[in-house]
Amino acid sequence: MKLDVIQLDGKKAGSIDLSEDLFGLEPRADILHRVVRWQRARAQAGTHSVLTRAEVSYSTKKIYRQKGTGGARHGSKKAPIFRHGGVVKGPISRSHAHDLNKKFRALGLRHALSAKAKAGELIILDQAVMAEAKTTLLAKAAKELGWKRVLIIDGAEVNANFALAARNVEGIDVLPTMGANVYDILKRDQLVITKAGIEALEARLK
Repeated sequence: MKLDVIQLDGKKAGSIDLSEDLFGLEPRADILHRVVRWQRARAQAGTHSVLTRAEVSYSTKKIYRQKGTGGARHGSKKAPIFRHGGVVKGPISRSHAHDLNKKFRALGLRHALSAKAKAGELIILDQAVMAEAKTTLLAKAAKELGWKRVLIIDGAEVNANFALAARNVEGIDVLPTMGANVYDILKRDQLVITKAGIEALEARLK
């Protein structure tokens, strides 16, 4: 697969051959779904918690005598039917993460890249470098290029000036190669990868 390479000013900077193993697969929704579900489960805080009957702070004194009241028997104000009592079968703090093997996660990333390439939403950028960290300059360039909701994947490290300039531009996110993931790729309308990013991704997923 061959695509044109562009610069930030919109000019062409040659072309590049993309690996069919990374960008030429037939995207499978079931694989993408499993990887995204794994990602979102790991990101879930799991800090929701309630107090059970054994944990609420209350007196353990028997609230009234066992017999002769005409009412039900009760031994504690901690019972769930009373106000301020414990909660039955409520949520507890736990991890929502589940296992997904490394090879399958890598396969999911390949399918996400292929999905963007097949949809025509893949853009190859020569390099994501700016001489100075000017948000206005990057915002103007993005508008001229038609970038609205894009993810930019660079090489092993992101240029500091470019990262600072992109930080305040709505709809532009920048990640190094190791941060590339299925959820962020699919969530954006366009995927922009630098030439250095292509090399790093091929090395990572070979």
